[in-house]
Amino acid sequence: MKNKKETIAIDMDGVIADVEAQLIAWYHRDHGILISREDMIGKPEPDAFPNKEVIFEYLQTPGFFRTLPVMPGAIEVVQELMKDYDVYIVTAAMEFPLSLYEKYQWLQEHFPFISWKNIIMCGDKSVIDTDYLIDDHIKNLDFCKGRPIMFNAGHNSNIDHHQRVNTWGEVRTLFNDIRNLSKSEAV
Repeated sequence: MKNKKETIAIDMDGVIADVEAQLIAWYHRDHGILISREDMIGKPEPDAFPNKEVIFEYLQTPGFFRTLPVMPGAIEVVQELMKDYDVYIVTAAMEFPLSLYEKYQWLQEHFPFISWKNIIMCGDKSVIDTDYLIDDHIKNLDFCKGRPIMFNAGHNSNIDHHQRVNTWGEVRTLFNDIRNLSKSEAV
């Protein structure tokens, strides 16, 4: 009988999809003000912009979630992780109902190798029970049943009670280390 693979839940927005870049680009396009990523450090996304109400409007705008840039390295590292782990994309889509279909389309375009069976769109991630959770929001990581891994974002830069990864290269290194440790313990 084959051993069951460990499971990884990966958040979409802010982890594989670059919401910060999209907010910066759209705000610059519409208001002529360029906010830097450094301006976002330690602040919830809306608070980093002079007109925070516009940020909430963007989240309700058709096309916002469909056109998010992919985080550098995410596609390649997720494919690598799928060799040794059961990978699930878990995204809180219920707060912005328009995002449901757009997020699914986005995943089909950029991550077509992930089965629809491994895509979970929910409202509350505390119901997710995987061995690992890679997420940028503390509200999800604090209730993680497995090992929480915080993906770096401006809004979480002042939080230090979860293991942090800054890039998808660091995710690769972390899971290579975990895999190597598991192999050495099995010997």
